[in-house]
Amino acid sequence: MSILSFMRDDHRACDHHYAEAESALLAKDAEKARTAFEAFERATLHHFDMEEKELFLAFEKRTGMMGGPTQMMRYEHQQLRSLLESMRLALAENRVDDFFGIGESMMIMLQQHNMKEEQMLYPMIDRSLGSDAEEMIVKLKEMA
Repeated sequence: MSILSFMRDDHRACDHHYAEAESALLAKDAEKARTAFEAFERATLHHFDMEEKELFLAFEKRTGMMGGPTQMMRYEHQQLRSLLESMRLALAENRVDDFFGIGESMMIMLQQHNMKEEQMLYPMIDRSLGSDAEEMIVKLKEMA
């Protein structure tokens, strides 16, 4: 398994939780929506942690590239964390329209972010780690 396939699968798992939250909210099931959104937020933040605490550091150490793509991804993570917080507050305050509005912005940004990772960064990480990629995947799985 490659870093690309492992992390892409994790992106899809996160997306699934968000789709469940939206569906529940549209069905006016606020409790199910909160539970699904909490799962989405937890999974997304865990994904960011896997990247920031293991994957990006290993890539930077291996390549000596401290700025560039990993720096940009960290910056985007900060922006996404802020949007997640705003969404959580909107949901807690039953501001459904705000939740959907912020969620639309968040999903556009997240989809663009994921595309950059999947098309550029993860393949770069796979190449830089080479045969050590499998060991990295084991570390990432242990973070769960």
